[in-house]
Amino acid sequence: MDRNILRACRDDPRRTSTDIQVSVTSPNEPVPSRKTIRRRLQVAGLHGRRPVKKPFVSLKNRKARFEWAKQHLSWGPREWANHIWSDELKFNLFGTDGIQWIRRPIGSRYAPQYQCPTVKHGGGSVMVWGCFSDTSMGPLKRIVGTMDRYVFEDILENTMPPWARANLGRSWVFQQDNDPKYTSGHVANWFRRRRVDVLEWPSQSPDLNPIEHMWEELERRLKEVRASNANQKFAQLEAAWKSIPMTVVQTLLDSMPRRCQAVIDAKGYPTKY
Repeated sequence: MDRNILRACRDDPRRTSTDIQVSVTSPNEPVPSRKTIRRRLQVAGLHGRRPVKKPFVSLKNRKARFEWAKQHLSWGPREWANHIWSDELKFNLFGTDGIQWIRRPIGSRYAPQYQCPTVKHGGGSVMVWGCFSDTSMGPLKRIVGTMDRYVFEDILENTMPPWARANLGRSWVFQQDNDPKYTSGHVANWFRRRRVDVLEWPSQSPDLNPIEHMWEELERRLKEVRASNANQKFAQLEAAWKSIPMTVVQTLLDSMPRRCQAVIDAKGYPTKY
């Protein structure tokens, strides 16, 4: 029975004690209680934990991530100067999108089999687009409705350039992920017409993008702050975004060599970043 319980859990770490109870029950053996199942799993070193939610990464993209990390491993502050880091994110007004638990051995938090693949964006919420560079925090733009290529081009045309010219001059490199609305021919033509350099970016690589941790910093600053509606939530987000000091930016940019090394060590798989 112990072997069957362990096998059921290891085959699918997301199984609950009830699921395991059903899978190991047979007509000729007594039915173990859920408490017994949890105790036997704990004795075997399999403890209930919240899983690390990391994006599923295909073999092709793992190879691309590995190569990109090798190429940029030696880059320092001089190389990353005048780069604009950008992204979009949804912020919930109330609560979270839910918690899922998983059983795993201690010390295996980032093992691929114990991660939950996710897709971007998941009620009351506010969608924002933001950016920053090594010199200053950029604008935070609220997205009303669907964020498509036309909305993104409007951001590129009217929101981002005034800040970039004022803080970075005429020479800068723009970073974005490979979301289809960012890489559409419509947007690519805008970059060509404006002669904007776009940083080559490996797909499915939020752990290489320091703006992901900037979003976490923003969430931490509003952890105990409540909003009654979307307008109030955005006002809170914008104020908190503008208040983030450059020491946070510098710390994140200083982490780029470590991020690259982590991807190399993980052979392209998602990392703790």
